[in-house]
Amino acid sequence: MIASAPSDEALAALAAGGDERAFSQLVARHKEGLYRLLRRYTGDSDEAYEAVHEAFIAAWAALGRYDTARSFGPWLRTIAINKARDRGRRMAVRRFFFGGGEDDLASAIDPGQAADDALQQRQAMGLLDQAVARLPDALKAPLLLTAFEGLSHHEAAAILGISAKSIETRVYRARKALAASRT
Repeated sequence: MIASAPSDEALAALAAGGDERAFSQLVARHKEGLYRLLRRYTGDSDEAYEAVHEAFIAAWAALGRYDTARSFGPWLRTIAINKARDRGRRMAVRRFFFGGGEDDLASAIDPGQAADDALQQRQAMGLLDQAVARLPDALKAPLLLTAFEGLSHHEAAAILGISAKSIETRVYRARKALAASRT
């Protein structure tokens, strides 16, 4: 009989007790999804990578306060979004004092595509990433959690600490802002 893998919540409880291997399993399960979320949130690969790293450090430190009766994924996403927001605020202050331009955005492309198709895809993804990154945080996070991460309005609301109706309204406004940015 094949044993099923322990749940995130069970691993979190073990990790809260100091089990580093359990926490490593949580990192392995969630790092790619968090990176994708934060890559779109920040619009920058390096910033997303750093924010994911900071999120896991913060999660490790906060495991003692994690309620295993609640789902681990949304708890971790909340931490990750907060870390990305913190990094964004710090970068805004640095740009204000020291100046600086926007970096080119890199996006993954399918190596099997023709060069022209790959270039067009990279440009389109870069433009989308830039447009999403320029959205205000109040619109960006709900859009990313629902449209890109596939969460329901209720799940996104729980992560962001607002009502599901607010999520619906903010996603609508975010989509409207993105559509306006294409013209």
